[in-house]
Amino acid sequence: MQFTAKTTEEAIALGLETLGIEKEQADVIIIEEPTKGLFGRVKGKAVVDIVSKQTDLERATTFVQKVLDLMGLEVKAVLNEDGENAVINLEASEPSFITGHHGEVLDAIQTLAGASANIGNKVYKKVVVDCESYRGKREDTLIKLAKKLETKATDMRREVILEPMSPFERRIIHMALSESTTVTTKSDGKEPNRYVVIVPNDKDEFSKPYNAGRNNDHGRRDNRRDNRRGGKGGKNFGKRDDRRGGRKPQMSGEKKKSSSTISFGTYLGNSLKDNI
Repeated sequence: MQFTAKTTEEAIALGLETLGIEKEQADVIIIEEPTKGLFGRVKGKAVVDIVSKQTDLERATTFVQKVLDLMGLEVKAVLNEDGENAVINLEASEPSFITGHHGEVLDAIQTLAGASANIGNKVYKKVVVDCESYRGKREDTLIKLAKKLETKATDMRREVILEPMSPFERRIIHMALSESTTVTTKSDGKEPNRYVVIVPNDKDEFSKPYNAGRNNDHGRRDNRRDNRRGGKGGKNFGKRDDRRGGRKPQMSGEKKKSSSTISFGTYLGNSLKDNI
């Protein structure tokens, strides 16, 4: 890549910082140097071409290690390559601290590593960052969850809404249920609150979705109340409120109050553009 600055030293420094490498890890070619004109005035700019001696993944690993060092963490970034599979493993004494809730810290580091590895590349290269086999364990957990909620959606004949997940985790849910004969899956919402919806093939059009998100206590109360009433539109719908002198059933022409919105945490992933 070519870099331009007022002086050759500044151009080289800019290039090394952008690529995230040291000078001994780079091949530097000076294309153009500024010249001194009349009365010592400098004309033109310095242009240098810098090529990293490291592979994309080696450069990303070096970058990740620098980020961890700046954060003051005693974590070592180690590149493991096995054929086509390559993973930057983070070796830490306290893995849970570096992975974060549902891997959100690990995902953030992975995003930075992906950006570092793909600087100047025309073809996007995926970078995976792991810590103490967290990715594999999390995948097993999500597959079990997907199968459990597949059964729930089928039995209830209701859509099941999962909590917001990263693109990596949503992809696991989709793949786990891709061959199901009783449900299909789709993604809804906007980042960072994008989530998976499990849709039963034999869906009851009069039933409201079941929200399986652990942060949605309001949704769980609604689900239990609907079950006692026999579902939305059942024969007991609206009677409970009348008996207690509470809210009356909505009459024709009345405006329905909008429900409160639910906010979730932020999840970061490693993709350029994700529709999953």
